[in-house]
Amino acid sequence: MRHSNKGEKLLRRKFLSAAGAIAGGVVLGASVVPRAALGSAQRPAPSQRVNVAMIGVGSQGLRVMFNFLREPDVQIVAVCDANRQSSDYHQWAHNEFCNSVRRLLGVNSGWEWLSPNKPLRLTQLLTVTSGTAGYEPARQIVEAYYGKDRPAGQYKGCKTYADFRELLEKQSDVDAVVVCTHDTLHAPVAIAAMRKGKHVWCQKPMTYSVAEARKMAQVARETAVATQVAVANAASEDTRRLCEWVASGAIGPVREVINWSSRPFWPQAIERPAETPPVPEGLNWELWLGPSPHRPYHPVYLPFVWRGWYDFGCGALGDMGCYSFDTIFRVLKLEAPDWVEASTSEPYPETYPAASIVRYQFPARGDMPPVRLTWYDGGLLPARPEELEPSRPLPREGLMFIGDGGIILAGFTGQKPQLLPESRMKAFQEPPKTLSRRPDISRQWLDAAKGAGEKPDANFEFTAVVTEALQLGNVAVRTRERLLWNRADMKVTNIQAANKYVAPEYRTGWTL
Repeated sequence: MRHSNKGEKLLRRKFLSAAGAIAGGVVLGASVVPRAALGSAQRPAPSQRVNVAMIGVGSQGLRVMFNFLREPDVQIVAVCDANRQSSDYHQWAHNEFCNSVRRLLGVNSGWEWLSPNKPLRLTQLLTVTSGTAGYEPARQIVEAYYGKDRPAGQYKGCKTYADFRELLEKQSDVDAVVVCTHDTLHAPVAIAAMRKGKHVWCQKPMTYSVAEARKMAQVARETAVATQVAVANAASEDTRRLCEWVASGAIGPVREVINWSSRPFWPQAIERPAETPPVPEGLNWELWLGPSPHRPYHPVYLPFVWRGWYDFGCGALGDMGCYSFDTIFRVLKLEAPDWVEASTSEPYPETYPAASIVRYQFPARGDMPPVRLTWYDGGLLPARPEELEPSRPLPREGLMFIGDGGIILAGFTGQKPQLLPESRMKAFQEPPKTLSRRPDISRQWLDAAKGAGEKPDANFEFTAVVTEALQLGNVAVRTRERLLWNRADMKVTNIQAANKYVAPEYRTGWTL
């Protein structure tokens, strides 16, 4: 074990002694052991559980937390967020948070306060309803879930923190952390946790910058903890089918890939507001800013809407490309591009443009030829392939592999792949399954954290390579120039000014 608190963790995995026994125990030798310590068919004993801290419990953090609570071998022991509680988080459905907790607890009423359902206008075309999140609501949900199976119906074992550094320093029983903060905090939180010997599951994008991706991969190698990025299609059947199709020569050598997204679903192409309203009670604005340059608080930055700001998020490419590029990189065995360039709608100094086209050129890999990859977002669509039947519309989001011998059209991350034209798909013989099939990404990570599984598919070392390409695309969006990339030196070689985005400076007090 690499943890400095090795002895404490070993003690946690032993049965409680008779001195600490409680009613309802059973006798083992000379000791009385609580039944809870022995576990059950549904709930493993504490020694077999992974103690998890949730860091970042806004809208998406709550959704991820619900999933981990359902894992029988997980015990959430702490929650952390720069915000104590507020009701301005986005829900993707009316009563989403309220109904999610009811399903989790198996009840039909209560928890209405989690879903005030006031309208939140994200863009001119998208209005959602409001929900309540933050570390205090998260604590209440965790304790209600674990309390429902206790005789008294109560549980008080979930700690709360505003600062992840305090959590990592004080919460010695944590085995693993789940990082669901905004993008600029991913690397600082994940690296600090790995250095404490914690396994890390991280929301996408893995990092905010190329330099951070390199550092996270390096620390993951050095600490040998289990790591995973929240890219579900890394373990999907469709991704493996696409790998097998292309490897079998279904469309011949692939020389071009086209990928398009309907994002952003949040404001972009806007100016910084002039107003400086007071920071809401319960929000630690300095902690929320993290390593980003200081600026006055304004609700235009959070929650959720931070994605469109250069200082906080990674735009549509960083948000959604994490999914589709994972599949593309696996299918074509891609690594670093030779160059990347972008063309965009009207640029803004502090936010991503409303729409962009990003082009990558990747070199040959063994017997696989060079590949041109083109990304579209903001509602832009590629040219319709002639092989697509006139009666079928081009999907709103999609992925195309174009080879010397044909085209594969699929959903955005490779879902339901099909050969074009339709007649060719009908005659197609599925190649043998040559790749292993694995459980979902969260199960992979938990098994690896317990020492019972292989390295997770979307581990930090693999995903760092994908992330570098994504963030280079964002550098090209900001410069609107063709950037020549030297992977070995981690530098843009032809435009020196671009390198300040490759490795952005942290503000005073923050470091990796």
